[in-house]
Amino acid sequence: MSKVNIAEKFAQFDGYWEPKIAGELNNQYVKLAKLKGEFIWHHHENEDELFLVIKGRLIIKLRDGDVELNEGEFYIIPRGIEHKPVAKIEVHILLFEPKGTVNTGNADSEKTINELEVI
Repeated sequence: MSKVNIAEKFAQFDGYWEPKIAGELNNQYVKLAKLKGEFIWHHHENEDELFLVIKGRLIIKLRDGDVELNEGEFYIIPRGIEHKPVAKIEVHILLFEPKGTVNTGNADSEKTINELEVI
């Protein structure tokens, strides 16, 4: 494993809501994603998710209120909790998730990505 420059990795792709694998540890992926607009309501039955905002401001809608994350802040969504990420302007995030985690969790949609690209 070589050191990873997060800014260089983000410069390698443009698509929104398309997580990329930037690293792997303990059967988990370190994923990078660019977000803009609204995602879909979903939950992950067996996995917790960690969202770390690298650039921008992310709102994570929960059924009982919103969580606002600024640069340098993270939030862990426990398994089974329904959520919907929203990015009014482009946001860069880093995710820690178990390898088998599908980005749309229990909801199958056009935004579902089953095979992630390694960058």
